[in-house]
Amino acid sequence: MAKKNLKILFIVVSAVMLLFFIVPKNFLPNISQRAPKNRNLYLLQNVAELIRDYYVETPNPTKTMKGAFRGLIGPLDPLSSYLDPQSANKYKTLGTTIFKEPGIIVLKKFGTYPVVIGIKENSPAEKAGIKVGDALSEMDGQPLLMLSMLETNLYLKETEEKPAKLKVLRRESSEEMSLDRKILQDTLFTYSRLQDTNGILKIHKIYPPCTDEVQKEVIGRINSQTRPLIIDLRNCHEGEIGEALNFVNLFLRTDMAGYLQDKEGKKEFLSCLKEPDAQDLPLILWTNAATIGPAEIVAGVLKEFKRAQIIGIKTPGLAAKQEFFTLEDGSGLLLTSKIFYLPDGKEMWEKGIEPDDKISEKDQSTDLYLEHTPRHFPKK
Repeated sequence: MAKKNLKILFIVVSAVMLLFFIVPKNFLPNISQRAPKNRNLYLLQNVAELIRDYYVETPNPTKTMKGAFRGLIGPLDPLSSYLDPQSANKYKTLGTTIFKEPGIIVLKKFGTYPVVIGIKENSPAEKAGIKVGDALSEMDGQPLLMLSMLETNLYLKETEEKPAKLKVLRRESSEEMSLDRKILQDTLFTYSRLQDTNGILKIHKIYPPCTDEVQKEVIGRINSQTRPLIIDLRNCHEGEIGEALNFVNLFLRTDMAGYLQDKEGKKEFLSCLKEPDAQDLPLILWTNAATIGPAEIVAGVLKEFKRAQIIGIKTPGLAAKQEFFTLEDGSGLLLTSKIFYLPDGKEMWEKGIEPDDKISEKDQSTDLYLEHTPRHFPKK
């Protein structure tokens, strides 16, 4: 029923736009007097009619419809998005395609400029001096004010190695920059050894087969169950909920890891039922404002079950399930259909995960995280 209503809504919007921007005014005499019964549709009709009759140029109906779709979806929440055909194709290949990017992650709410919340280490963005808190107003000639968070992050990705031309806004100045797009990670995670610990496991994306590979290449090779494993979830903003639960299941087993709830209150219960491979292994998690979605579920569940200490910055609270719909022209819609709750009913949506040890947003370097980490080592 929801999909049918959604399709009807977009057919109506498209029909109204095409009717008033393409059909001549004298072809449908007195149409403005025959207002639709639905007041919202009447307002849409009225606005379209005024634009057609009085705007200084003849409107481009395709461009105008895209704006209308973004206007319908954008105010819903930061995750829901209208995607043009190019962005829709990119979205469908997330998790399977290795993109080139400048190393920026943005958070965006409707009607505001995207704000940088994460910068990947050793990336072109970091080397160029992009800072957390910078705002972007334009990219590759595309104004960003009306785009969604997802669209903006997808626009940063390309399969070709071409520079991203950005307009960066700061309190004291604005600056135009050209940042190279590079392959920053060609794996789902990286692992490095660190003295007095079981090393640092940095999760880049939580897509299959991340958990299986972590179990084989990292967990299966750990000898000490007393030294902590550091799990770096900073800038991990892509993944799948199912794989996040599989990852959690490496460290704990539970019939009730949380649940997803829709607008009617129906709950989809989530569990981690396999025997964990590292149920006694001490864990320390690193988070920042770009720890989003499935990575937030990992952090939230492990903290809720007292399996991990969290060091870092509060997450944005965007753990939810989305439904993707492909439209007839190849464009798409991503709509938030359910939001995630912890087992005790605590809602994470737009509240996020509070770290046990907070780090200043001004300095998010690995060195600072390492300075805070030793105090959380278990006592010998």
